[in-house]
Amino acid sequence: MIESSKVKRKDSVVDDIKKDLDIERNIRPSKLEEIIGRKQEKKTISMIIQAARKRKEVIDHILFYGPPGLGKTTFAIAIANEIGASIKITSGPAIERQGDLAAILTGLKANDVLFIDEIHRLSRVVEEILYPAMEDRVLDIIMGKGPSAKTLRLKLEPFTLIGATTQVGNISSALRDRFGLVQRLDFFNHEDMISILKRAAKLWDIKIGQDALISLAKASRGTARIGLRLLKRTRDYIQSKGMKEITIDVVVDTLTLLGVDEDGLEDIDRQILKTLLNNFSGGPVGLSTLAASISEDVLTLSEVYEPFLMKCGFLKRTARGRVLTQKGLKYLEKEYGEN
Repeated sequence: MIESSKVKRKDSVVDDIKKDLDIERNIRPSKLEEIIGRKQEKKTISMIIQAARKRKEVIDHILFYGPPGLGKTTFAIAIANEIGASIKITSGPAIERQGDLAAILTGLKANDVLFIDEIHRLSRVVEEILYPAMEDRVLDIIMGKGPSAKTLRLKLEPFTLIGATTQVGNISSALRDRFGLVQRLDFFNHEDMISILKRAAKLWDIKIGQDALISLAKASRGTARIGLRLLKRTRDYIQSKGMKEITIDVVVDTLTLLGVDEDGLEDIDRQILKTLLNNFSGGPVGLSTLAASISEDVLTLSEVYEPFLMKCGFLKRTARGRVLTQKGLKYLEKEYGEN
């Protein structure tokens, strides 16, 4: 009897975990109309889908670019759902050889969507297979070596390639020009971030005040992924304290624990600004020198931290290097009383 009771409790816990995981997964919008904001982007993509339906063709290849966490993967999944297609998700680093990509392409069915995240990290050798696949829906395979080598051309089913990248400049022009739509995704505005967090709170059954929502949205750096992460941490805070609602005080306490200020700047962001001021008199300073000064990777500094600091107006890139702006100096004066 005792063992049976334990098994029932264990099954109940497993069911609760599965339910929570399903809710976490369902936070990602599955249709274009469910995506918050992005009015112009949704309008453009809807036009492409509707026109392709009328022609009874697959939609053009699409490339999304912009900072991480802004919905590139979400758009790919939503587009696949809109056209009623299956989606195959992979990433540039995962495709190491031509054979890897060939296996993926030959496994696609008519109207399928192939989503390649971090497409800028495809090797040039692998990338060359994509050219005829994107343009002519064919796959060229070289059989043998040397003078006796022969090219075998396989016909592929019509498919749509959706690429995502944070470094569009690192994609060769030969590949970039083969996309029918190259779409930039920018940071979310404050109102959209509030709507994103409000929707997530409802799906996760979190009670949160309007002031708390506004404060969380402000600290989210205009990035949905960061905002949802902060919402989860405030949920953890109230659950650990036995509280029922996320208030403005809860948000302040949680952000303080995480080292995030009301503007969304983290410790590393403040370190970048202070290093610019104290070590280099506000700049200009080269990227590699600045990265070495804060013991950070050059790519991480330029692609993760700098875009938000530039959006805030605290930092600017010049031909001579990175420079601390007057707005950045005022921020430091407010935070630390720097002169």
